[in-house]
Amino acid sequence: MSKRCQLTGAGPKAGRNVAHSNVKTLRMFHPNLQRVRLNSEALGRPVPLRITTRALRTVQKHGGLDAFLLAMDTAKLPTDAQRLKRQVQKALR
Repeated sequence: MSKRCQLTGAGPKAGRNVAHSNVKTLRMFHPNLQRVRLNSEALGRPVPLRITTRALRTVQKHGGLDAFLLAMDTAKLPTDAQRLKRQVQKALR
């Protein structure tokens, strides 16, 4: 399973641990992914997603999954979110 947020596309980042002796070793910073089911009013069903906690806060700030997807630029969304946005737009027509 991918370590990437399905709404924002946030993925792992590389960094270094620096010891007291100044020895540097490579490490990875993984995003805080959570499995959630967000309700979509347009689709009339909950949508299961793996998103970061930061993305979850942003969705709540926008007022729900549908409002978040409609407010975001399509080019900045990952393919899963683009597909979901098209479904929401189609349901709202």
